[in-house]
This record gives sequence, C-alpha cells and structure tokens, in this order.
Amino acid sequence: MKKLHYETTIAAPAERVANTMLGQETYNQWTKAFNPTSSYEGSWDKGSKIYFVGVNNEGKREGMVSEIAEHIPNKFLSIRHYGVLDGDKEITEGPQVEAWAGGLEDYTFEEQDGVTKLSIDVDTNEDHIDYFNKTWPEALANLKQLSEQ
Repeated sequence: MKKLHYETTIAAPAERVANTMLGQETYNQWTKAFNPTSSYEGSWDKGSKIYFVGVNNEGKREGMVSEIAEHIPNKFLSIRHYGVLDGDKEITEGPQVEAWAGGLEDYTFEEQDGVTKLSIDVDTNEDHIDYFNKTWPEALANLKQLSEQ
C-alpha cells in the first residue's frame, strides 16, 4: 500500500473543524466529493465499528467497514478499514478486501491562534491513487468552506 498525504489550513478552531468533519448533519456536505450519498453509521469512539456508506449508480447500498483505531478529540483520529459493505452484507476477507484491508486513514488537527492545520494520511492501493488525488483536495475544500462559515 501507498501512503498519501493531504493537508489544508482552515480559519477556525480545531474543535469547530472536527465537529464539522464528524457531525452527522455536515459529514455528507464535505464528503460529497467521494459520493453524493455519502454518510456514516456508527460512533467515532475509540474501538467502535463504523460504516462509511453510500448508494452506487445502480441504487445499491455499499461502503466500508471500519474501526475507530484512535480518537483524541480535536487532535487526532485514526480509522482502520477492514471490510466492505455489499448491501447489508459485511465482507471482511477475500479478494475484495485483501489489497487494502488494515489500511489507515489518519487525521491530525494542529491549532494555532484559532487557525487549524488539518493533515490527512491515507493508505491506499495503486488503483485509487489518481482518484484520491482528485477527490481529497475537493473534499478538503468543502470542509474548509463549511468550517469557516
């Protein structure tokens, strides 16, 4: 797997950025770059299972099965991906997940004088590098705009 790095500076305190990023009512607004129907089901508490879900072009529910590996509010969040959702079925082994299972998505919030630098480190396979390099900057621009309102 490759580790990709993205970052942005947001003119808002880390608490506001984190609340905007993780809030049920704002999550879809910044993640629409990945999927217009993007949402999550579960908790951001350390050790919790969480689903990142959306609807594909055929109208079928799909997404990622993940665990919150670490969560220090307004400082650091680490998500470990270990499976996929196919409708309501969890798939945690086999060819669909072997290439990226165990991959991490880490968010680091560094606040100084009410301005937050948000850094994201994402493990991915070669197949998704171009996609992520296109969509992560768009998603971060959405998060920046929402957080600065």
